[in-house]
Amino acid sequence: MSIIFVGLPGSGKTTIGRQLARRLSVPFVDSDHMIEHRLACSIREFFAREGEDCFRDVEEAVIDELTQGHQGVIATGGGAVLRAVNRRLMHERGQVIYLRSTPDDVFRRLRHDNARPLLQVDDPLGRLRALYETRDPLYREAAHFVIETGRPSVAMLVNKICMQLDLAGHLPMKDAVVPASDP
Repeated sequence: MSIIFVGLPGSGKTTIGRQLARRLSVPFVDSDHMIEHRLACSIREFFAREGEDCFRDVEEAVIDELTQGHQGVIATGGGAVLRAVNRRLMHERGQVIYLRSTPDDVFRRLRHDNARPLLQVDDPLGRLRALYETRDPLYREAAHFVIETGRPSVAMLVNKICMQLDLAGHLPMKDAVVPASDP
């Protein structure tokens, strides 16, 4: 079974996904890193050279492949939900967790991050708000669980996710949730 993270760019999919995989002792993969490896260039370069449709074709193939064979945690790109086929494949083949972050929370976390093309615009907060408006319903459609990220630490969010998965009977390792009283 795969645990698949969706959410806005900067919502914590990779950071939280990596920590969850470590906690559960399962493999972790970031679909964007896999796409870049396959393209032999950055997503930003490919997007600029070939356009969004070509990029989304490659992304769709990677999502299909990962949801068929990866037994672990998958972090997806923020736009992976834009195609209905991706939403369907993720929902049918894994447990999808939507890390819901408000545009203001994402902006607060990333405002000094110069590496993200998303924020290299005149109005980065406006851009995040527009993305949220468009994508929030799509993230919800794909998701089995919606986790509000807000301001909790990564460790607290991982604990919350483990509890949700355990309550739903989807935790890969039953002993992965350690009671708070254990050292």
